[in-house]
Amino acid sequence: MPEGLDKLDQRASGGLDKLDQPTFRRGVRMALDWGKARIGVAACDADGMLAYPVETVPTQASGRRLPQLLAEYEPIEVIVGLPRTLAGDEGPAAVHVRAQVASVIAAHPAISWRFADERLTTVDAGRRLRSAGKDARRQRAIIDQAAAVAILEQALAVERATGRAPGEPA
Repeated sequence: MPEGLDKLDQRASGGLDKLDQPTFRRGVRMALDWGKARIGVAACDADGMLAYPVETVPTQASGRRLPQLLAEYEPIEVIVGLPRTLAGDEGPAAVHVRAQVASVIAAHPAISWRFADERLTTVDAGRRLRSAGKDARRQRAIIDQAAAVAILEQALAVERATGRAPGEPA
């Protein structure tokens, strides 16, 4: 086989391999770890390389503060942690989160809203803080932010691996 055709075959097959790679949508994403007292908020850069804590919002201030954060960060998507039971079912906590976030979703229809399983993210966040030498009991607001970061990291990993948006549409 002539050398030029062999190189052409390699380039063509290399292009086909790229077609099989999942695509990742560019844009800032936010995650919310919605609890009864506080909401942990996290965000990532437009390339989805770094998820970081933003702040903890008291739930009674969510109607005022969350719209401000959405305007500031301009996310293409917000992932809300859905607290499922260990068996994967939706219990009272998940029903509460869905009810609480409904008005925020309705007020911001241009943003893609998704629910993602958040089982054990708060436990994992507490474990990470303790391993860093922090007293997790005294750092509840920080745990909420760390849990939001964990929710966002999981969502980004799912999209990178599959090319699909994480979780389920809200």
